[in-house]
Amino acid sequence: MVRVRFFAAAEDAAGTPDEERQETTLAALRAALIADHPALTGVIDRCSILVDGSRHDGDADLAGARTVDVLPPFAGG
Repeated sequence: MVRVRFFAAAEDAAGTPDEERQETTLAALRAALIADHPALTGVIDRCSILVDGSRHDGDADLAGARTVDVLPPFAGG
């Protein structure tokens, strides 16, 4: 199980700050998140995805991962 944490607009779209998931790859996780939270469709593609603190732009194996952070772009300074 991996804990997915949503931030800012991603949290609003998902309707929750976090949830436990069982998908084994980042690609499968993205697809399942969109299926379960359709409002993420317009948000998740603009987000940075961190797996245990490391950014992943493509697919990744989630075996042994503890957290996946979904971070929309931030503005300001």
